[in-house]
Amino acid sequence: MLKMRGVAKSFVTDTIKTQALQPFNLDIEQGDFISVVGPSGSGKTTFLNIAGLLEAHSEGQYYLDDEDVTRLSDRQKSSLRNQKIGFIFQSFNLIPELNLIDNVEMPLRYRHFSSKERAQRAQEALLKVGLAGRQTHYPQQLSGGQQQRVAIARALAGSPSFLLADEPTGNLDSQMADGIMSLLKEINEQGTSILMVTHDMEQAKQASRIIEIRDGYLSEHQEALLA
Repeated sequence: MLKMRGVAKSFVTDTIKTQALQPFNLDIEQGDFISVVGPSGSGKTTFLNIAGLLEAHSEGQYYLDDEDVTRLSDRQKSSLRNQKIGFIFQSFNLIPELNLIDNVEMPLRYRHFSSKERAQRAQEALLKVGLAGRQTHYPQQLSGGQQQRVAIARALAGSPSFLLADEPTGNLDSQMADGIMSLLKEINEQGTSILMVTHDMEQAKQASRIIEIRDGYLSEHQEALLA
């Protein structure tokens, strides 16, 4: 589903070249649940942005569902991103003026779904995350864990090939975080691939694979890590 060969990222100023990610190879199959760990500043966010087509890599080739995204224009990348990738952010990124159903529908508008299909997809996604009875509530009426569930529903509504989750439990207490991890594992068991950045090693071990990024170098833990 996702294949990277010799992918690297560098930032160049007038006098300095900084290598954010050293060249690496990576394969992610349909149904994988991968945790990405490493210290602050190690390159985790850069890696996630490249995987999510939010940032261009400097070297190498990146194939998403056998399509070489290296050759695509920004507009083509945006279209592919909207169709294939769902994003879950640490800060939820919900629109406070919109109720839950409208928040979940919002990204679908850019894909030109009819109003009927948008509503149906949003309702199904909220049902999947356990918030079917809260459709007309607003984000500020929910707990942090419930807001993150809405954010997950928003990502799922577009039926993405895989989810990118950037510290999805970082703003939650331990009980709420456990609930979100259980939900992500359930979504993964239903066939959605997940790539999750986390600073919590116990949460990372709940994935099927762990990738560590340190000083721009990517390596994979080989031992069995299923919780």
